[in-house]
Amino acid sequence: MSAELSAEQAPDWLEADWPAPPNVRTLITTRNGGVSAAPFHSLNLGLHVGDDPAAVAANRALLRQQLPAEPAWLNQVHGVTVLNAAEVGAQPPDADASFSRQPGTVCAVMTADCLPLLLCNSEGTVVAAAHAGWRGLCDGVIEAAVAACNERPARLMAWLGPAIGPDAFEVGAEVRAAFMERNPAAAAAFSDIGDDKYLADIYALARQRLNAAGVEQIYGGEECTVIDRARFFSYRRDGQTGRMASLIWLE
Repeated sequence: MSAELSAEQAPDWLEADWPAPPNVRTLITTRNGGVSAAPFHSLNLGLHVGDDPAAVAANRALLRQQLPAEPAWLNQVHGVTVLNAAEVGAQPPDADASFSRQPGTVCAVMTADCLPLLLCNSEGTVVAAAHAGWRGLCDGVIEAAVAACNERPARLMAWLGPAIGPDAFEVGAEVRAAFMERNPAAAAAFSDIGDDKYLADIYALARQRLNAAGVEQIYGGEECTVIDRARFFSYRRDGQTGRMASLIWLE
C-alpha cells in the first residue's frame, strides 16, 4: 500500500500550544490524512484495533516522515510503568509512559479518549509522554512520569492532549470513589447526573494530580474526542475505531 496522498488528504497534525524551549518538538495526530478504510478512517496508527496491517504500516510511514526516528511505541496496559524511550526496541513493551534525555528519540502514546500527557523541563533537556486512562490516572501514571523526569517539578511543564471531555465522560460511582480514596478533593471533578452516574472531568483530575506533584505550568485540555467526530477517534463514541498518537522529542 502506498504512503502517498493527494493534497486534499494531507495529514492534520497538531502541536502542543505551550511555551516549551525551541528544541522540544511535539506532534499530535488526528484521525485525518491517512489511508485506512472505515471505521478506522483514515490515519489510524494502532495495530491492535482490527485495521488492515498494511494500512497501519502506510499510516505510520506517513508519520515517520515528520519525525527524526521511529517512535518508541508502547503496548499500553492502563498501568503506571515508565520506560526510557531510548531503550525501547522494535517489540513494544508493556508500559504507559516513556521519557527521553537523548535528542532524536521520540516518546509516543496512542489514545482514542484516554488522556495523552506531554512533559518537558524549562531547559529542554528531558521530555516525557504518558497515556492516562482513568485507571492509570487514578493509580499514579502522571506522578510516575513526573518522577522519571528526575527534575524539580517546578521546572516542568505539562500539556494535556485531546481526550474525552467533561460533558461526555460518564462513569459509575466506583470510579469517583476510587479517585476520592486517593484524594478527597477529586470530588470537584465529578458532576452527579443521578442513578449513581457521574460526569468526570479527566482534565481537572489530571491538573489536580500535576499540582499535587508540584507541576504548576499546565496547558491544553480544551478538546473533546467524543464530540469532535470529524477530527478525533473516540472509543467511547464508536467502539471499533482507530488510534491517534501524541509524540514528543528533543532536537
